[in-house]
Amino acid sequence: MAVLPATWDMYDLIQGFIQAPAYHLVFEALLIVWIFKLIFSKSYAPERTVLTEKEKSDLIADWQPEPLVPLVPDDHPVLQSMEHNMISGRPDKYVNINGNQCINMATLDFLGMINDKGIEKEAIAALKVYGVGSCGPRGFYGTMDVHLELEDKLAKFMNCEEAILYSYGFATIASAIPAYSKRGDIVFCDEGVCFSIQKGLVASRSIIKFFKHSDTDDLERLLIEQEKNDRKNPKKAKATRRFIVTEGLSMNYGDICPLPKLLELKWKYKVRIFLEESLSFGVLGKTGRGVTEYFGVNIDEIDLIAASLENSIASIGGFCCGRKYVVDHQRLSGLGYCFSASLPPMLASAATQALSILDNNPGLLVQLEENSKLMHKGLSKLEGFCVVGDPIAPIKHVRLSEPSDDRDLDMKTLQMIVDHSMMQGVALTLARYLEKEEHILPCPSIRVSVNCRLDKTEIDRVLSVMTASVNKVMSSSS
Repeated sequence: MAVLPATWDMYDLIQGFIQAPAYHLVFEALLIVWIFKLIFSKSYAPERTVLTEKEKSDLIADWQPEPLVPLVPDDHPVLQSMEHNMISGRPDKYVNINGNQCINMATLDFLGMINDKGIEKEAIAALKVYGVGSCGPRGFYGTMDVHLELEDKLAKFMNCEEAILYSYGFATIASAIPAYSKRGDIVFCDEGVCFSIQKGLVASRSIIKFFKHSDTDDLERLLIEQEKNDRKNPKKAKATRRFIVTEGLSMNYGDICPLPKLLELKWKYKVRIFLEESLSFGVLGKTGRGVTEYFGVNIDEIDLIAASLENSIASIGGFCCGRKYVVDHQRLSGLGYCFSASLPPMLASAATQALSILDNNPGLLVQLEENSKLMHKGLSKLEGFCVVGDPIAPIKHVRLSEPSDDRDLDMKTLQMIVDHSMMQGVALTLARYLEKEEHILPCPSIRVSVNCRLDKTEIDRVLSVMTASVNKVMSSSS
């Protein structure tokens, strides 16, 4: 039978319908039915229940809001110490607690600058010129000449091209890490780092690989594993940045990082190094320039150094230093720099003066090292306790040699030693942590901080009081 040209399209349509698979026809039919249903169905209008005024009042009366923060028991050690241990007057080498004059072994004022008259004079002079605060971030009319002067002085002191100033010590490294390390990058980090570094790692959203504390063999194992993974996917490896992050002088352990070995691994496996020196700045090295000076390492081999001004310099804030192009990147990417009000000018002036004192008085560091060694030797003789930390480090952790399985019990034992020592005129403190947020929670310890202004008589007094407190507490608990 001949088919007219006008009916060719219809003929092809019918033939295609006949030859189509059955499941295909069923699917199209269901699709057409669903489309028609959507077109002709009524729009969804949820029913609204109108409450009377009485019903509203009853609901409001029955509502019990959840607490904004977890409930804390009244007998928590921190609350007990806050309630009973009240400091009056200026904290210094001696501190007045509840009317009792105590040798201050809890301060991180290692160089004794907190009450220096020259620093105080500079701060007062700046206060009269600039007022109390800047009331704005550095990029929004918060930059003043004293900030630039301090940055320039820090860069020259550290023998770096440039330095950048932050208004809060904790935020310095916590802002610097995510400014460079992003999602998909890899950070090899010491598992014992302080909490500010941990927060910076979280903010970076990078891949974090922790190595055992100060264990360069474990670090190299991770670097070798990563090198093997990179060979499997060279395109991804080319776009991935890798960093080693550690502390110069550990806050939680009081020991010095093995920097020469870290640099050896840096060049061998092509990674960058970030060094947090909040405790080693103004402490280690002949002139207080930190762990690089202590080991005789060229500071240009470190990609970025961050440190706080709140310890040895006795001011507020922190800084990062390094090559100009590295530091300048933070002026647009360091969140703590871009969005926080700048350091109050009077505190910047105080830090500048403190830096000058440190630069002109290297004898402070010699005395600090001697005091630290003497304190370490004496603490090592405490029966039933061990001292964690390097002998020359001004921060020591005194721990039980044989801790129990009950952390709270050990904390109470150490707190009793602290309380007894305070009654005898020595102010100590327990090392405190956010227990549920720490990557690895360190063992309970009494943290002893040494400063250069202590004389031998005062150190002997501290050691004798601690020995008596330990003997009394341990004998009563046995």
